[in-house]
Amino acid sequence: MDYFKGIVDIVNTILWDYVLIFALIGIGVFMTIKLKFPQFTRVFPALKKMILDIVKKKPAEDGKMTPFQALSTAVAAQVGTGNIVGVATAIAAGGPGAAFWMLVSAFFGMATIFSESVLAQKYREVKNGELVGGPAYYIKNGLKSKRMAMFFAVTCIFALGIVGIMVQSNSIAVSVNDAFGLPVSITSIVLAIVVALILVGGMGRIASFAEKIVPFMAGFYIVGSLVIVLINIGSFIPAMKSIFVGAFKPSAIGGGVLGITIQQTIRFGLARGLFSNEAGMGSTPHSHAVADTDHPAEQGFTAMTGVFISTFLICLSTVMVNITSGAYNPNIPAAEMAQTATVMTQTGFASGFGTFGGMFLSICLSFFSLTTIVGWYFFAESNVKYVFNSNPITLNGFKALVIVALVIGTMIDPGFVWNLADMFMGIMAMPNIIVLFLLSKEVVEILNDYDDCINKGRIHWEYQFENVDAEKVKRSPKLRKRLGTTTIK
Repeated sequence: MDYFKGIVDIVNTILWDYVLIFALIGIGVFMTIKLKFPQFTRVFPALKKMILDIVKKKPAEDGKMTPFQALSTAVAAQVGTGNIVGVATAIAAGGPGAAFWMLVSAFFGMATIFSESVLAQKYREVKNGELVGGPAYYIKNGLKSKRMAMFFAVTCIFALGIVGIMVQSNSIAVSVNDAFGLPVSITSIVLAIVVALILVGGMGRIASFAEKIVPFMAGFYIVGSLVIVLINIGSFIPAMKSIFVGAFKPSAIGGGVLGITIQQTIRFGLARGLFSNEAGMGSTPHSHAVADTDHPAEQGFTAMTGVFISTFLICLSTVMVNITSGAYNPNIPAAEMAQTATVMTQTGFASGFGTFGGMFLSICLSFFSLTTIVGWYFFAESNVKYVFNSNPITLNGFKALVIVALVIGTMIDPGFVWNLADMFMGIMAMPNIIVLFLLSKEVVEILNDYDDCINKGRIHWEYQFENVDAEKVKRSPKLRKRLGTTTIK
């Protein structure tokens, strides 16, 4: 077992320290230039449109999500324990300047996630009456590589649907036990029941859960963080100064004495930003693919707001709570980094909320982990549909497997499982980054087509791959019988 753990550690070091950090930032910079810096011109109009869509409450057709539901499902997965614990770890290890580089990675990540989303929209399919899409589908239909698509699908199932869910359930159990003293076994049972009730409702219930819980969850944490910053408003300007100065000269704020170098600052900031918003990882396109929208580019703009919410709002909230409250501690030993970083954030909230500070953070961590479980399940299910062609028996079996993994996750040491999840997510990201580069010309064409539609006064897009599998089923009675359906929707 120790030998296997050693192999996982080596693979993670190679992937995250030497390959992915450059590949993910590289594809972000590349697409930002090719798309002519859409971060400056597209994000805020998309936010305005999203708000108008929420007010109108236009329902989605059967088998689809509204654009806001798709965004909520994506943000549900993006916003997890990494936005709190991971961010605190980043500034503890890389100094306050890591926050600056975290925002840099998010800025370029917006172009990446736009690219993922429009490709997922273009190459989506219909399986058993429901839209489905994601990297496996745009690798198969766009790149014409079924082997690479299958490789992505299998690694995604393991990374998000099994190992990742175990990690998140463990985070909930530990957090609730620490804050409220509730036994892990009770938490495990309640969590399994809640998640099972959400999953058995299919896409519709997942979408409904996400659009109701995610805005509340994000708003609750942001408002709580804002209160702490306002309580410590005298430290706001010095905190901002420490972020910008520390980004380029850690020694100027004491980092040099503690051994924090600019290389560490950049590395931890970029890595945490990439991990928190998942841009380029190949996860969030699964929800954006099923959005009921008039043009792929519109959902691409909406996807960009997800990165803005995840990193610029929620991650930055964690940073400001830690620094303005004085909870930031640059002397944490590397071996105690993750655990002590959590305590550091708890101390930040306790400075304003007293004993309720720990409970507040536990509630937020639990909600973040719960929504991540639901979001990651949906992403993994899209790939189960790809591998097994939406076989109802297989899908129900996968739901049961997820619940079992969730229960097991509450009872294990999360350290190795986190490393395993990191490895599978890193492996999963590689084919996605490659295909984004190879299909980058199509991304630009989709954006240009949208601008042409705006100029003509009619937004329209032909989704040519939606009926591919439907036609196959229509021509095959045996396939209809195996899928458990007699009609074509």
